[in-house]
Amino acid sequence: MAEEIENPVKQPIPSKSDRTVTVGLIQMSCGEDPEENFTRSAQNIHTAASKGAQIICLQELFCSRYFCQKEDVAFFDLAEPIPGPTTDRLSHLAQELQVVIIASIFEKRAPGLYHNSAVTFDPTGKRVGKYRKMHIPDDPYYYEKFYFTPGDLGFQSYSTPYAELGVLVCWDQWFPEAARLTALKGAQLLFYPTAIGWLEGEVEETNQAQYAAWETIQRGHAVANGVFLVSVNRVGREEKLTFWGQSFVCDPFGRVLARASAEEEEVLVVECNLREIEETRRNWPFLRDRRIDAYGDLSALFHK
Repeated sequence: MAEEIENPVKQPIPSKSDRTVTVGLIQMSCGEDPEENFTRSAQNIHTAASKGAQIICLQELFCSRYFCQKEDVAFFDLAEPIPGPTTDRLSHLAQELQVVIIASIFEKRAPGLYHNSAVTFDPTGKRVGKYRKMHIPDDPYYYEKFYFTPGDLGFQSYSTPYAELGVLVCWDQWFPEAARLTALKGAQLLFYPTAIGWLEGEVEETNQAQYAAWETIQRGHAVANGVFLVSVNRVGREEKLTFWGQSFVCDPFGRVLARASAEEEEVLVVECNLREIEETRRNWPFLRDRRIDAYGDLSALFHK
């Protein structure tokens, strides 16, 4: 009689809420040559993947220097369509390394119509998301309204094999409404590709106050929504701005899990235990206790 072979017991595949996901943050300085910037970014993506990163995020406008410090129509030549040459290369890179890649692109949508956009590719190379920056600043050396049309795709969450994630861009990070709406779409991690730094001539006390405010408000988004938050800044000096780096990851309690250098380029790889989202929200049920019946006045710009 043939020996009976027991059927193997299939182990349950953990849900996305029970997994640990590893994120990679690429903090770089940028030069004048977009091709060189892309090549160095790709090398850093390879490095992050070799260290176990599953979701890798580049800084804002990673292919160029931060050109918004002045208004110059020549810089529109840096823009490209989506899909386009850069997104095609990122797609192949995501497929090659079996990772999710988040990248900020200067998007040419139509003649005279441009966006500050972020694309997300899954490990098959498929583009699973495109976000157009919603909040566009117009401040000294951040003259973005000259270049970018405000986004029209709303706030989104993208499903990937590793986690549900949402992407916002730089100036968006100051607005709690953006973080909330993205979290309500199901995002477990909020990613913020960023380009922010200190203005030339500011006193040190002001510099440190600005940095502290930047980190504090983002950690607050993590706490208020019970999610992980990943902020990826550039580093180095460009024209009038010295970018302060210090890219970081924080957990749903707002605790900083890791922080990059203030001055050096760095590939930061950090593990995030997604079970903490459920545990945190059970004890701090902010979503449960929201008074959505009383928030209609948020649609007004001001009430006086």
